[in-house]
Amino acid sequence: MKIQRAHVVRLYPDLAQEDFLCQIGGATRFLWNLALEQRQTWGQRHGLNRFSQSKELTQLRSDVDWLKACPSQVLQQVLNDLEKAFRNFFARRAGFPKFRKKSRAASFRFPDGKSALYERLTGKGGRLKLPKIGWVRFRGWREIPGQIRNVTVRCDAGQWFAAIQYEHDVPEPARKTLPAVGIDRGVAATIAVSGQGRVKGPDAYRKAMKRLARMQHIVARRKKGSQNRRKAVLRVARLHRKVRRIRADFLHKVSHWLAKNHGTLVFEDLKIRNMVRSASGTVAEPGRNVRQKAGLNRSILDQGWGLLRLFSGYKTAACGGQCLDVPAPNTSRECRMCGHISAENRASQARFSCVRCGHAENADDNASVVIVKRAVDNGVLPVEAMRQHAREAGISVGSLLASCQ
Repeated sequence: MKIQRAHVVRLYPDLAQEDFLCQIGGATRFLWNLALEQRQTWGQRHGLNRFSQSKELTQLRSDVDWLKACPSQVLQQVLNDLEKAFRNFFARRAGFPKFRKKSRAASFRFPDGKSALYERLTGKGGRLKLPKIGWVRFRGWREIPGQIRNVTVRCDAGQWFAAIQYEHDVPEPARKTLPAVGIDRGVAATIAVSGQGRVKGPDAYRKAMKRLARMQHIVARRKKGSQNRRKAVLRVARLHRKVRRIRADFLHKVSHWLAKNHGTLVFEDLKIRNMVRSASGTVAEPGRNVRQKAGLNRSILDQGWGLLRLFSGYKTAACGGQCLDVPAPNTSRECRMCGHISAENRASQARFSCVRCGHAENADDNASVVIVKRAVDNGVLPVEAMRQHAREAGISVGSLLASCQ
């Protein structure tokens, strides 16, 4: 089967190349804003789409020298991305496209992978050839087993990176016979694996909050447009980048362990975007417990629930396993022994105590078993897998299966 992967390397352009990369980033931002303004003003009246705007782009490049100097394929990709953004908006998968600011990090894509050359120079170093840019040195060499499909270049806190997407054939993985596990995602513990305990994340953002607040206070005191303010903004961006890397490193390691040692991973089908909505309300109808809800939203986003599900999905598939999603309501209120659902079962945030049968344990551990049970109830997981899971977890098989009838 064919799979697509991406390898990210850090670029080290010289001064002339870096200036040209910044010029391309500015051109793509200008084109996005111009095309978006056209769509807003004359889109419905004249039926504008990416094809009609592409014709206008050809005329515009002949009149504007700094646009003509940029690779044409990169500019065409901007119109394709805008078309996709409008399709997602009309399908209610995303919000209305927004104008891009100059302060936003530059990012653009070379869609033709055949025009990019990838060579090794030293142990971990190499060079990458891009249209109209030439050879750019990079660090992070790794053999690419397939054909390069496209290259995305972005600037992150003053550093340039290239994501090289490639496609290659791999043999169909053998189906795993390892047991299934339920995974409960939380705040006190990032994940609870049924029968195997809990794993706590690094809480990178929470630990960096005080330092981030001090650095943002320095930014607020700097004069707008000054060089010192740009330096202070760059320090804030670097701290955010460090937080992202710490979180991603932890999630990659946890998802790799889950995919390697388990056959089926069962998650709750959480609507994370709805869960982290603000509770501030409106002026006429203000919300309640706004500060508490803001803190909860911050903690949820700091755990990286969505990234964990994304990483686990493709890693489990590559290992011959599968990821399943089950309905999320009342997983934290249902007793795994008798199946009784009640809000009173949650004696506290961390403690579960069933008011019917008296079963008591950690709330996250109980929820993780309930999640894998629901996969059996819904018919997406064989009962045999549930029996094997119950034996390894030390849970009574009879009581578990009785509640699944």
